[in-house]
Amino acid sequence: MKRFLPLVLLFAALGAQALDLSKLRVGVEGAYPPFSTVGPDGKLQGFDIDIANALCTEMKARCTLVQQEFDGLIPSLQSRKFDLVVASMAITPERLKVVAFTDKYYDSANRLIAKTGSPIDGTPERFKGVRIGVQRTTINDRYVTAKFSAATIVRYASQDEVYLDLAAGRVDATMVDAIAGDVGFLKTPAGKGFGFVGPDYRDPAYFGAGVGIALRQGDTELREKLNAAIKAIRANGSYQKLASKYFNFDIYGH
Repeated sequence: MKRFLPLVLLFAALGAQALDLSKLRVGVEGAYPPFSTVGPDGKLQGFDIDIANALCTEMKARCTLVQQEFDGLIPSLQSRKFDLVVASMAITPERLKVVAFTDKYYDSANRLIAKTGSPIDGTPERFKGVRIGVQRTTINDRYVTAKFSAATIVRYASQDEVYLDLAAGRVDATMVDAIAGDVGFLKTPAGKGFGFVGPDYRDPAYFGAGVGIALRQGDTELREKLNAAIKAIRANGSYQKLASKYFNFDIYGH
């Protein structure tokens, strides 16, 4: 078998695809304010979008943003519809089984939102007969499914759809990233009369170690360039300038 090894290595080398920074495709969501949304002008905007553009500029890469519903992002990454995902995706043990991640580019807690005065307080016994809306395939979906077995879990394609049904009373609560829930719902007219309930949720087995950029396993060169770019924009002040457009606190975390 040893005499066939050089030929195997040759085929492996021929099959390897060199990193081409002139045409990187970036998967984004577009329905998760303030991180990613479509503005009145029809253009993508938000913190994730700004970060993606800043990293591409730092790497001197020519990037195209490709909008995709959240639950299709990882399958589309694996099928090479795009090369990386910048969509507030937490770095979790479950996801690391199928994709690679860069270092984090922000971190935040997850919270429950319910009507002000609701008996829901985060304890499992309070969830009997309660309908909790979540965006499907997210870390919040996994957590409430595992931990709140007494509740009825209602899954949606986007968090915006959850907010619509929460405001209309079709679900009783939602679990969501605290920043997204505050900006995307509680500070809007639809969020009047609602608030956060219960504790911060940070169990690393479900919520991971911050939010990173997802890539295909084996795309080591791209991962290294992205990590270097994340460090660079934090060092040169670009990150802080972008973050200050959306947040009045340090979203990066410790």
